[in-house]
Amino acid sequence: MKRFLLIFRNKFLLAISIFFVYALFLDENDIFTIISQSNKLSSLKAETNEMNQNLKETQRILNRLKYSAEVEKYAREKKLFKKDDEDIFVIFYE
Repeated sequence: MKRFLLIFRNKFLLAISIFFVYALFLDENDIFTIISQSNKLSSLKAETNEMNQNLKETQRILNRLKYSAEVEKYAREKKLFKKDDEDIFVIFYE
């Protein structure tokens, strides 16, 4: 115990120790905030990549829909549109 107290009698070591405790735990940008912000950043990057993939898929579909035959095909397959004299049966597999 005396040895521990002798170390902290040195004012430079005491000042450095207080600074590190303040910087790591008490500051506005402490270690916990940095870790949580890093996790949030990685999740936002993953979400951005997913949004970019969705955007590319939507642009691909939009480019295909410039032709009237493709519009009719898309409407029938994806949106389940039908002509007046048709019946549509939708089968779902589980």
